[in-house]
Amino acid sequence: VRALWPAGETAASDRLAAFADGAIDAYKDERDFPSLPGTSCLSPYLAAGVLSPGQALRAALAANHGELDSGKAGAATWINELLWREFYQHLLAAYPSLSMHQPMKPETAAVPWRDAPADLHAWQSGQTGIPIVDAAMRQLLALGWMHNRLRMVTAMFLSKNLLIDWRLGEAWFMAQLVDGDLAANNGGWQWSASTGADAVPYFRVFNPLSQSRRFDPRGVFLREWLPELAHLDDQAIHDPSPMERAAAGYPLPIVDLAQSRLRALEAFGNLPSA
Repeated sequence: VRALWPAGETAASDRLAAFADGAIDAYKDERDFPSLPGTSCLSPYLAAGVLSPGQALRAALAANHGELDSGKAGAATWINELLWREFYQHLLAAYPSLSMHQPMKPETAAVPWRDAPADLHAWQSGQTGIPIVDAAMRQLLALGWMHNRLRMVTAMFLSKNLLIDWRLGEAWFMAQLVDGDLAANNGGWQWSASTGADAVPYFRVFNPLSQSRRFDPRGVFLREWLPELAHLDDQAIHDPSPMERAAAGYPLPIVDLAQSRLRALEAFGNLPSA
């Protein structure tokens, strides 16, 4: 972790400058692909206060000729992500109950979350049998960091497919993340769980297999974090057959994706104000 994020203002400033001078241009097109260096990786510095949002914004504006929401697509998209981060900070200040384990949407307090410690442990340890979820969770355990696209995928898998309380996932992420930030982490989890402000609609449930095939089409990220599946071809690695799983010592899926999606829709659809 120290090698990935050297401490201090100089290291933070150097990384910001390098990003603004180069990778920011491709940010819009590459940010969702976990095998590419498409994100800024500045979040640990922002979370620790070594780098301020104002510094980040000024660097992005300079790279975009002063344009906020137009100009270069990469810079404009990254600025929008900075604004999302600030949005969650303001939400936390305006609604202190968010820091006290309360959902932004009060009706979602009645979601019948499952008490499933074995499933929770499988998710935490990267042993769910869903390759993209397991690869992401193993990245988190190894690095204290996870690609942003995969944070959404893993959070939605826990809160929708497993129907496990999002607060357990929020707490696990905060205990692991080198860039753990209460407002951003809470906001991201409540967005994925459809309990927060401007959250994803409850009936929109990411299919992790589709996400895997779309954003890691050649299985580069999967092979890095799931070495037991590295020998499989680019198609099979996203969802190995029972025989391939047995040969590799890789678990069967702990949940049926289609059936669990319907279970989540029913749970949320039956809420009083859903």
